[in-house]
This record gives sequence, structure tokens and C-alpha cells, in this order.
Amino acid sequence: MRDSVVGNPTLPRKIGGEEVLFLGDVCRGYVALVGKDSNFNRVLIGVYEQLKSNGSNFEIVFVSSDEDLDAFNSYRENMPWLSIPFSDLETKKALNRKYDVESIPCLVILQPDNTKDDDTYYDGVELIYRYGVDAFPFTKEKLDELRREEKRKHDSQTVTNLLTNPERDYLLDQTITRKVPVDSLKGKTVGLYLSAQWCMPCVEFTPKLTSIYQKIKQALQEKGDGEDFEIVFVSNDRDQSSFESYFGTMPWLALPFRDPTARTLAKYFDVQWIPCLIIIGPDGKTVTKQGRNLINLYQENAYPFTDAKVESLEKEMEEAAKSLPRSEYHAGHRHLLTLVSEGSGGGPFICCDCDEQGSGWAYQCLECGYEVHPRCIRAVTPQSSIEDR
Repeated sequence: MRDSVVGNPTLPRKIGGEEVLFLGDVCRGYVALVGKDSNFNRVLIGVYEQLKSNGSNFEIVFVSSDEDLDAFNSYRENMPWLSIPFSDLETKKALNRKYDVESIPCLVILQPDNTKDDDTYYDGVELIYRYGVDAFPFTKEKLDELRREEKRKHDSQTVTNLLTNPERDYLLDQTITRKVPVDSLKGKTVGLYLSAQWCMPCVEFTPKLTSIYQKIKQALQEKGDGEDFEIVFVSNDRDQSSFESYFGTMPWLALPFRDPTARTLAKYFDVQWIPCLIIIGPDGKTVTKQGRNLINLYQENAYPFTDAKVESLEKEMEEAAKSLPRSEYHAGHRHLLTLVSEGSGGGPFICCDCDEQGSGWAYQCLECGYEVHPRCIRAVTPQSSIEDR
């Protein structure tokens, strides 16, 4: 196997005249969150088998980062492609160095006889998620064509063509039996909520989103000018009963379970993890794919999620930060936390107190990197902070 796949510490440009893909460091615990509950390996198998069945010159070489031979054999047994032998550590290290592999999964795409660096694509995982088999043969011309087509679709996007298909023009309400016309969403701000009951971050975020949704609805009703907000659940659940159980906790609408539009939406918006909240404006155009993050940062004040609204909220946050203590002890951590911003050592983070996303201002431990939202700080004396730990 080694001689036929890699005869030296670098991957060959082709194998038997076929185009080569290098699948580097696919982690056994990695979960692909694009319309279904499988990992990236399964997504890639689907693409691989479809391309091989139609005669495409295409091959994959698996480069393992498994800890032992049993783990390697267990993970590899379902892979229909080639692999570097587990014992060949030199080749694996050389490939990691050559292609600067820093995170997993990593899919490096090589062209037949490619001699220039720009013939190599290091974002294969994103390309597979985003375009699937349509990305083949992974040339610049093909990818440019796909991006032009993608832009055309986004430019002509409406809530109707996003959420309907030739067999269905309706959504389900909480009863799961009553059909609500998709056209009833025209003129509304709409959130597409990709989520699943098996996903713990989803289960934790859904009650928060429910509370924010109800507050936004109430505020718009009191405003009384006809403006409205709706959410559509796009399920990634594994079976009908899980879908019904999970949707039963939600006060909004949903696509029918296993509707093909769910997968189409995940691919169209390049969704790589859940929960994900995509906001569509009253004109049917995409406002942001960062709805979850904005909810976590600004709660109901994030509505209507536009750039102008976010800019206004960021300015308010900057003003509010001026009155915050420069440092605090927090009940959940023993070290002193320092107030930081993106311009002073901060940046996007996951709050260690509520486990949700954050950006902008944060209280950060300069010793170990612990970070919390300013709103999550529970100020204590140094002694009580240590005792709480």
C-alpha cells in the first residue's frame, strides 16, 4: 500500500493518472452539521462514491491522526479510499509540514500534474460542505462558475423560493398538522433556525431563543405598525419522534421533517455547525447568518439584526463599558479578571460562564484565558471566589 500510494515523504501529484485529494487529520469525534447528524467523513463518502460511480477521475488518501492502530483500523474500515499506513509516521509528519495542517478535519485538494501553489486548495472541507459533487473537478474555473451561480441565486432570493419546493408551499405550525402558507411570511423578518434535539448546544440555546422571540413579538405587537417577526425551525433531528418532541418545545413554525429543503438551505447558506440562526429581511434577502451570536450579545435588542442596528448596539456597548470596573473577581473563577476589548487583547470568544458566543468587551483572565461576558460577571471578594472554586 505504501509504495502504491506514497513512495516518498510527499504525496504524489496523481495516482494512476487520477486526480488526488489528500484527506488530512480527520478526527473521529468531529461532527458535520450540514443537514444531517453524520460526521464529515460520511459527507465525504457520499461525494466520493457519487463521483466514482459516474466515472470521475478522483481519489482520496487518508492520513490518520489516530492514537493507536486499533483506533485507526476501526475508523478506516468504512472508508472506501486509500490511506497512508498507520506505521508510516515519517510520511504523515512530512505531509502535515508540507501542507501546514493546523486543525482537523483538513482536506487538501491537488490537481493532476499541478506545478503551481495556486493549483492546491487548502479549503477542501468548506468546498465539500458548500458545493458537494458540483465542486468537481475543483478547478479555479469551476469554482468561479459556482460562485457566480451562488451570487445569482442570492441576488434573486425571496422567502418563497428559499422555503418552498415543487411539492410543498407550506410550513407546519406547533400542532404539526396545520399547514401555514409560506407566502404568509412575505414582508416579515424571518429567522431560519437550524437545530436538533441530539445537539446539546441547541437544546441549551432553544429556551433562550424562545424567550427572546416572545419578547420581540410582544414589542412589535405593542408597536402596532404591522411589522412582524417569525422563526422557522429547520430540523437536523434523526427521526420523526425526536423532531416532534423537540419542535413541541418551540412556539414558531417548521419545515416538515426530512423535507429536502432542509439540506438545500444548509448547503446554500454554507452552514457548518448548529445551532445556527439565519436572519432574512422583509425584502427576502439575507440580513445575517450570525443571528445566534447577536441574540447572545444583545438579546431582544438585536432585532431586526441589521448592520445599522448592530453598529448602534456596538456604540452603546462602548459607552456602557466606560462605566464598568477595569477588573473584577468572578464567582466562577479564582483569578482576577481584566476588562478587555477587541482592541486591547480581546476578540470573539465562548463565555466560560454561560457557554455562549461573545465578542467585543469581555472580562478575561490574563493568566489562563478564562473569559466571560460582562453581563455574566458575578462579582465577589477574592476569598469567596476561591472558596466557590
